[in-house]
Amino acid sequence: FLQVKSEGPKLVPFFKATCVYFVLWLPTSSPSWFSALIKCLPIFCLWVFLLAHGINFLVSHRSASRILAGLIFSAVGDAFLIWQEQGYFIHGLLMFAITHILYSSAFGMKPLDLKAGLLMGVVSSSCYAFLYSYLSGPFTYLVAVYIALIGFMGWRAVAGVQLCNDLWTWTKLSACVGAMLFMVSDLTIALNKFCFPVPYSRFIIMATYYAAQMLIALSAVETRDEEDFRKRS
Repeated sequence: FLQVKSEGPKLVPFFKATCVYFVLWLPTSSPSWFSALIKCLPIFCLWVFLLAHGINFLVSHRSASRILAGLIFSAVGDAFLIWQEQGYFIHGLLMFAITHILYSSAFGMKPLDLKAGLLMGVVSSSCYAFLYSYLSGPFTYLVAVYIALIGFMGWRAVAGVQLCNDLWTWTKLSACVGAMLFMVSDLTIALNKFCFPVPYSRFIIMATYYAAQMLIALSAVETRDEEDFRKRS
């Protein structure tokens, strides 16, 4: 856990930006570029967190650069969702769909772990089956595709942990927990938008979302830590 401690100071701007968001708690009924900036600021700080590891690191490690790209698309999606009542919800949905594709690519296809894939398939199918009767128009298939993508991303994150084989690392565990929190955040959005009002929905959505993005960003530093360990040995 010395690795976790060494990354902590680089995340201080992210924690401060997150506090600013929750302290200001700008009303969603009056969207503005300022509210979009405040909402996106923690994600901007995660860009800086990854960039602080060096451009060469990001260029030479595709998983890290894909996670950075995912964070960029996430910020654009966040901005669109500020104006979701003005018709930009689908735009935000598309940006986050691309984010999940990038994260899935970053996590990779090894190990395959079909059992984890089956479990995530059951969870994703159950969620869509519950939402289906509330959906109409293009959302009927858009939500299906989105759930499939985030479910796939969750599978790849879970598959990387390998707790039973004692092959897990703190960064793979970080990716797994981050993916699960991302799914909780998005499920809360879906329930609140399409089904029924969820108590404290905004707090649940944003708290789990920021935590998820931070943990996924942390998972990108694994290859650098492995290289440092090899150099020290």
